[in-house]
Amino acid sequence: MPEQSNDYRVVVFGAAGVGKSSLVLRFVRGTFRETYIPTIEDTYRQVISCDKSICTLQITDTTGSHQFPAMQRLSISKGHAFILVYSVTNRQSMEDLHPIFDQICQIKGDIQKIPIMLVGNKSDDTQRELDASEGQALASKWKCAFMETSAKMNYNVQELFQELLNLEQRRSISLQVDGKKSKQQKKKDKLQGKCSVM
Repeated sequence: MPEQSNDYRVVVFGAAGVGKSSLVLRFVRGTFRETYIPTIEDTYRQVISCDKSICTLQITDTTGSHQFPAMQRLSISKGHAFILVYSVTNRQSMEDLHPIFDQICQIKGDIQKIPIMLVGNKSDDTQRELDASEGQALASKWKCAFMETSAKMNYNVQELFQELLNLEQRRSISLQVDGKKSKQQKKKDKLQGKCSVM
C-alpha cells in the first residue's frame, strides 16, 4: 500500500556552492548567510493548506557532492517536485545537473506530470558564465520550467516556490505569505480551490 502522507516533498539538487541552501533558507526563514557551509542533507518544513486540509511543504536540501548516491535515489523516489539549481557564474554547475535529471527520469518514469524547475541562481553576480537564454534552452530541451534567482538579493525566491507549486497538477497548492495574496493569486483562487502557506 502506498504510504498516506500529507507532506508535499520538494527536493533541491545542484552542485556544491550553487546556493541551494541559500535559496531554501531565504524562502523558509527570510535569511541569507554570506559564508559557505557544505550541506549533507537538511529538511525544512512549512505548513500549507492544501485541498481544503492542512499539509506540510517539506523541502529537502541535498548535498552538492556525489558521495551519497543511495540518499540521492531515495530523495528522488520520495520527491513530488524538483528544483535543479546551477550558478550562472559556473558553467560546470549546469553540466552537473545532467546526470541528476537523467536519474529523475529513470526513477520517476513519465516526468511530464512532475513539477521540475531549472534555476539559475546568483543572477545578481557580474561574473556570469551563463546567459539566461542558455538556461531557457536547457529547460526547453528538458520540457521543464525555468527561472533565474538571487538568494542574496531575494530575487524570484518566493516566485520560484510559487511557480513550482503552480506546476503541480494532481492537487491544488499555492503559497500565501503573511495572509496577503497577489492580485494574480486572487484570480487563480477564484478559478479553483488553491492551497496556501500560512
